[in-house]
Amino acid sequence: MMNRLQDAFTSQRDFINDAGHELRTPITIIQGHIDLLDDASPEVAETIAIVQDELDRMGRLVNDMILLAKSEQPDFLRLETINIAVFAEELFHKAQTLADRDWKLRQHGQGVLVADRQRLTGALLNLLNNAAQHTQPHDLIELGVAVQQQQVRFWVRDRGEGIPLTEQNRIFERFARVAHTRRRSEGSGLGLAIVQAIAEAHSGRIELGSKPGHGSTFTLVLPLDPPQERSHAAHFNR
Repeated sequence: MMNRLQDAFTSQRDFINDAGHELRTPITIIQGHIDLLDDASPEVAETIAIVQDELDRMGRLVNDMILLAKSEQPDFLRLETINIAVFAEELFHKAQTLADRDWKLRQHGQGVLVADRQRLTGALLNLLNNAAQHTQPHDLIELGVAVQQQQVRFWVRDRGEGIPLTEQNRIFERFARVAHTRRRSEGSGLGLAIVQAIAEAHSGRIELGSKPGHGSTFTLVLPLDPPQERSHAAHFNR
């Protein structure tokens, strides 16, 4: 039974990965032909802009699907030694380009982390961008990092609208969206699922603390040492 279950998960993962790669080609072809349409009337230009926007959204969805499929592979991470303080400073400078917010950086402790810099940057920028989408101009968004007990904690705290308790248990599910929010998410609904997958690939976890009307805090907790190699059996038994 476990072998059949593992085969089913493997088949599903391979299908998502293959479908994602197959969808990239027609999206690229359509975008290329649209770029050639220069001398268009205002009405046609408006239609082209709508089509281009939807193609961009579809492209992001395809890339997210492929990334989630890859996250289950043993070679998903490319590990390197990262200076935590320098990494936090670099990430903070990138965050300030996301939106006009009151950005703050808080650091406690120093050290090095063995992790995938690119994947980790993507996960934290995802959280920072979410915070920007659910706050108003000049609202506070804090990026924090603390090193303690062989762990590093990265957190993103905002004073936005918050997440209802009934939604917090499902927010990391694929394609999940928060109901009753004032803001329309521009993402694919896979962002937080990707953050969780990256955390788990590093043998870490993602934590959420939120209260409607008082904002949210997402915390990425990672071990300082290299993540343990994950077996496929352990993954499919989750």
